Amino acid sequence: MTEAQSDNYRGLDTWPSADILKAIVVRNQCALNAVEQALPTLTTAALGIERAIAAGGRLIYLGAGTSGRLALQDAAELPPTFGFDGALALIAGGEQAGGSAQEGAEDDELAATQAIDMAGVSSRDAVIGIAASGTTPYTVAGIRRARARGAFTVGIANNPGTPLLDDAEVGVLLDTGPEVLAGSTRLAAGTAQKVALNALSTAVMVHLGGAYDNLMVGMRPSNAKLRRRAAEIVQAASGSAPAQAQQALMEAGGKIREAIVMVATGASFAEAQAVLARHHRRVREALAELSRQP
Repeated sequence: MTEAQSDNYRGLDTWPSADILKAIVVRNQCALNAVEQALPTLTTAALGIERAIAAGGRLIYLGAGTSGRLALQDAAELPPTFGFDGALALIAGGEQAGGSAQEGAEDDELAATQAIDMAGVSSRDAVIGIAASGTTPYTVAGIRRARARGAFTVGIANNPGTPLLDDAEVGVLLDTGPEVLAGSTRLAAGTAQKVALNALSTAVMVHLGGAYDNLMVGMRPSNAKLRRRAAEIVQAASGSAPAQAQQALMEAGGKIREAIVMVATGASFAEAQAVLARHHRRVREALAELSRQP
C-alpha cells in the first residue's frame, strides 16, 4: 500500500544523499515494472477510449493533487502533439490547483459531480480518474457520476481493491507499493501514473491518425523549432527534398498530413484534405487510396 512505512527505508534521514537518491531511482524502476504488469488493462482502456473519440467524444481526465496535475499535463500535451482539441482536465480545487497544492479540495465530492455535470459528460465521452490511494473522494465521486451519465470510465490507482478500481468500467492497478518517503505518492506512484497516462494517450492518438509510421503528423508547428521538425517529418514520410517539403507545408498552411499526401501523390491541397477526411485523418489509408487510382 502506498501509505505503508517500509522497513527498507527506516532511518532515511541519516542516510548519505547518494543512498537516498539511489533508493528513489530504484523505486522508480519498480514503478515502470508496475506499469508493464498493467498492460492488459491499459490495452482495454485504450480501446474503449479510442472508440469514444472516434465516435466524436472527448477524453476527460479527473484527479486531485499530484494525480490531478499529472492529468492536466497529459491533457495539455495532446493539442500541440496530435492536434487533438477534445481533451479536458477536471482537477480538485480548480485551475489554481494546477500550480499550487489545494489539499483540502480532494474531499469535495459535490465539486466533482458538479464538474462532471457542467462539462456535459455523456455516453460519447471517455473519462479517466487517477488517484494513488484509489479512495480520493473527489475522483471516486467524479467517476461514479461520469459512469452514471453513460461515459466510458477508466480508474487508475496504485492500491488494490479500492473504490476507484471497482467503480470504473476498467480498473488499472499500478501496484507500486510503499514509497521511499512513506505516503509521498509524488514519487514512485506518480512516476507510474505519468508513464501510464503517456502510454495510454499516445496509443489512442496514434491509432486515431496522430502518427504515420512513428512520425507526429498531427503536430502543430507553432514555433521555429517545430516548423523545422514539420519539414523534416514531411521529408521523412514522403522521401522529398527539403525545399519540396517546405513548399508543400506552405501551401498546406502548416498542416503536415496534407503536405505529405500532396508531395507523395501530387494531389492538390483540396484533394489531400478530401481524402484524409474520408479516412479519418489517417495518412497511411489516404496514401493507399490515391496509390490505387489510375
